[in-house]
Amino acid sequence: MVPLIGLIIGIILGVLLPINLPSSYSSYMSVAILACLDSVFGGIRSSLEGKFDTDIFISGFFGNAVLAAGLAYLGDRLNVPIYLAAVITFGGRLFQNFAVMRREIIQNLRDRKKKKAEDEERSGGDRDEA
Repeated sequence: MVPLIGLIIGIILGVLLPINLPSSYSSYMSVAILACLDSVFGGIRSSLEGKFDTDIFISGFFGNAVLAAGLAYLGDRLNVPIYLAAVITFGGRLFQNFAVMRREIIQNLRDRKKKKAEDEERSGGDRDEA
């Protein structure tokens, strides 16, 4: 729940407090934002699985962003598009986390529906006997 709240707060702040950055920073920021989104989706996934740890989430959030931006900077200095490695990795993990989250949500809904049907069956069976 913490990652989702953080994402919502971040979006609201981004809309209310627009900051203009020079276009020369666009590749760094785009990779850093992608890394942060990967951490948010990973946090939501781990929350759905019941394995969420705030310390791991926060360290991953900032660590991934700094590492991705650093790789983009290093690639610019070497004139090699290293940032593409971060884009491919974080993009793939985003889709993977989303797929796991979708399966978890669908499974939870199915389990609730099954439990509700079983509860109704049990309570309906009790009424027939009385």
